[in-house]
Amino acid sequence: MAQRDFYQVLGVPDTATQDEIKKAYRRLAKQYHPDANPNNTAAAERFKEISEAHTVLADADKRKHYDQMRRLGAFDLRRGAGTAGQRTGAAGEEAFDFGDFGGLGDIFSSIFGRGRREDTRAEALEALVEVPFRVAMLGGKVPVTLPVIQPCVTCGGSGAAPGAKVSTCQECKGRGTISFGQGGFAVNRPCPVCRGRGTVPSTPCPTCQGQGEVRAERKVMITVPPLTENGSKVRLKGQGQPGRGAAPAGDLVVVFQVQPDRFFTREGLDLVCEVPVNLPQALLGTRLRVRTLDGKKIVLRVPAGTQPGRKFRIKGQGLEKGGRRGDQIVKIRVDLPEKLSTEQEALVKQLAADAGLTY
Repeated sequence: MAQRDFYQVLGVPDTATQDEIKKAYRRLAKQYHPDANPNNTAAAERFKEISEAHTVLADADKRKHYDQMRRLGAFDLRRGAGTAGQRTGAAGEEAFDFGDFGGLGDIFSSIFGRGRREDTRAEALEALVEVPFRVAMLGGKVPVTLPVIQPCVTCGGSGAAPGAKVSTCQECKGRGTISFGQGGFAVNRPCPVCRGRGTVPSTPCPTCQGQGEVRAERKVMITVPPLTENGSKVRLKGQGQPGRGAAPAGDLVVVFQVQPDRFFTREGLDLVCEVPVNLPQALLGTRLRVRTLDGKKIVLRVPAGTQPGRKFRIKGQGLEKGGRRGDQIVKIRVDLPEKLSTEQEALVKQLAADAGLTY
């Protein structure tokens, strides 16, 4: 029998916001979840309806396509649509190949998928990695601890306690999936009772509470490319979430967040730093030992009469890309004393008088 409209299932209007859809789903899922309604077939069926509706309406793209199908009346094509593409569904229902109806097949497939594999690649795992400025600019490696979900070692992923009896799931008849009908169509989703395993243990595993999976941490070394910028990403094939069964592991998407440096900032391929000098050094000139990004010390000559904010360029000590290398730009900051002794004040006044300066 065809299920109700997805909006009706969740009890929301078709103008509902994503937050309203999420709240409605959480409320209904809590009320009809199989764990809260053991041996209640009606509640299990209602929970399946709610889950299917939320799967579509909570995803912006799927919801958009679903709304298109509702406006086109796609779910009613089994009536009065002729015989083109027609085939017989469960319980005598007629179902259609939407590939014959002006692109509706693509719309339908984008919502429900083109079928289900028992072992599919795990979803990609995204990790935000903080990188020191020096490593981000020069390249290197940083250690990262990743939260992952992996099979429970106690039950081997079965969800059963040691010695427990495992029987075929009566909800899905051991298939691990159940069919949801909408109009003349049926789509498969993991069974909410056995969680897709096809079996139900008499006693759930005490380690994973019958889930067959546990949360864990995995440490990996991430290679940081030179000139990494804040927000740049690297995708590592098969380094993410472990797959279920024989499925391959998912990918790891690393998002880099470059930590600011206390001394350096970047301007293209140039590195900019600020170096303080005192008043006598600015007036009389001095020599400074300036640190470079790779840890070297270079002597910089500051001439007499250097003004605050003056910049000096150290050639070839910046960043390198494509055979080009930037410079290190040193900006001078003149630090003045906040208070003067009586003798110092007299000397400054004498200096001002000799120079014809007013104060």
